[in-house]
Amino acid sequence: MADAPYLVALALVELQGQRALPLTGKSQAAAASQAPDPGDQGRTLALELLLRLWQRSDAGALQRVAGEESLLLLEIPLEVMGDQLPILKANWLAGGETATLLASLAAISLRAWRITIAKYEPISFHAWP
Repeated sequence: MADAPYLVALALVELQGQRALPLTGKSQAAAASQAPDPGDQGRTLALELLLRLWQRSDAGALQRVAGEESLLLLEIPLEVMGDQLPILKANWLAGGETATLLASLAAISLRAWRITIAKYEPISFHAWP
């Protein structure tokens, strides 16, 4: 399982003017990493993240920080999940540039998608960047 990539859903948002980067993830089978998109596992992670964001909105105004790139699904190596992702998150929360964070996320990802939602449509994934 060490070679299996990790699927991570994350959101770049501001909650009451403070940056937040909630995320959720799950290891996936090697076979899943060969599929053209993250499928049901990606939709489940996206739904979980969106529900957490909705719950956090009780604390105040919630705003996307990076427009269409504010809700992402990344496929990353497990080592990166534990080593690099926490550093990238901490740097951005401390005031780092959003463009730098997005470029770094793209660099560490094996594959990545923007998560989009349209009225009366299921969650969809668009290759990113």
